[in-house]
Amino acid sequence: MANTASARKRIRQNVKRVARNKARKSRVRSFVRKLEEAIATGDKAAAQEAFRAAQPELQRAVTKGTLHANTVARKVSRLSARVKSLGTAAAS
Repeated sequence: MANTASARKRIRQNVKRVARNKARKSRVRSFVRKLEEAIATGDKAAAQEAFRAAQPELQRAVTKGTLHANTVARKVSRLSARVKSLGTAAAS
């Protein structure tokens, strides 16, 4: 149990921060899941639209300190490549 006022305050701050980060991560995962589903259908237009919606959410998570910059850069790069490959797979 926290004994000092500063420790009690730190606990309160951590509770708020965890809740905020949890909500933000959940939101990011939802956008990425929608993008994954669009890619799975093979519809390039829908996938591009979902990618345009997901990318700012991922970047916002970096700005807010919820996710690491390199993690998001890697995810965005891989998702972008998968969306781009939809057109070539459908054409061949």
